[in-house]
Amino acid sequence: MSLSIRIIPCLDVKDGRVVKGVKFQGLADVGDPVELAKMYYEAGADEITFLDVSASLEGRKAMLDVIERTASSIFIPLTVGGGVTKIEDVASYLDAGADKVSLGSSAVTNPGLVDEISGKYGDQIVVVSLDILEDSNSASGYTLTTHGGTKATGVDALDWIAENQHRGIGELLINSVDADGTKEGFNTTLLATVRKATNLPIIASGGAGQASDFLPAVTAGANAVLAASVFHNGSLTIGQVKEFLNSNDVKVRM
Repeated sequence: MSLSIRIIPCLDVKDGRVVKGVKFQGLADVGDPVELAKMYYEAGADEITFLDVSASLEGRKAMLDVIERTASSIFIPLTVGGGVTKIEDVASYLDAGADKVSLGSSAVTNPGLVDEISGKYGDQIVVVSLDILEDSNSASGYTLTTHGGTKATGVDALDWIAENQHRGIGELLINSVDADGTKEGFNTTLLATVRKATNLPIIASGGAGQASDFLPAVTAGANAVLAASVFHNGSLTIGQVKEFLNSNDVKVRM
């Protein structure tokens, strides 16, 4: 039996507030993470992803008090990312109520950390978040960025996936920097390219603008679809996304 496609609202948090921009720039205040998480839980979200977007850039961990308050307000899986540099950070996030931990910059610069974390806690808690930028100078046409999209690595995205997919990764969160916040649709070419390169579960991120945008992402190989702006501004509800997918023969949790 095929698994249901998951719909995941993303809370990009900075200074304790949910923010959102376009292509990682021009971040604007959206609201309180605890209130938004509870609202999305009640609206039928399958999971919540909480990303402290400035933690790695500022060299700190995600805010534990916000994680604790968010986790206590919902009863669906909570993924937390931001500032994970050592296994002790993972322990603190899990103790605060996270069900999964997302590694971004640290996974790219220190892939061995993925093995260490999965070895202790299991790969089911490990989400590797890759912020991918289109780059004509890269062999695959895609390169990795880190630190909230502010630092180019020169690392070919597909090469990194090929070399590290056999580590203890539970899921890959594929975020298209080029599509982020544009509301012009997911980067389905990128998703299809990653799907050909790995059998790992893929969470698609970046570019959702309307309910019909989610179907091509699933068709391109996504196992879950993540969005932020369209949910935050009320232009789209989780129910509308699920109803559209269900009407197009995509299995979702209604």
